[in-house]
Amino acid sequence: MAEGYRGVLGGWEEVRVKADEYRALDDERVLVLVHRTGRGRASGLGTIGSTAATLFQARDGKVIKLVLYWNRDRALADLGLEG
Repeated sequence: MAEGYRGVLGGWEEVRVKADEYRALDDERVLVLVHRTGRGRASGLGTIGSTAATLFQARDGKVIKLVLYWNRDRALADLGLEG
């Protein structure tokens, strides 16, 4: 997973991820709504921003599942939640 994520991030520089909101969904799952910014490394594109989400599922103090959503609205829809 780390290798794949590095591949995605490799095209960007000055990448920042800021948590906007944490939502406890149940005893094991937490949804984190985030805002990402960065600048295209090769293209020199100006700073871009996007809203996304990360779903963590933890058990016994360890993350057992991690789902990265590139689109926040998709995450909310998949989980039956409202923005």
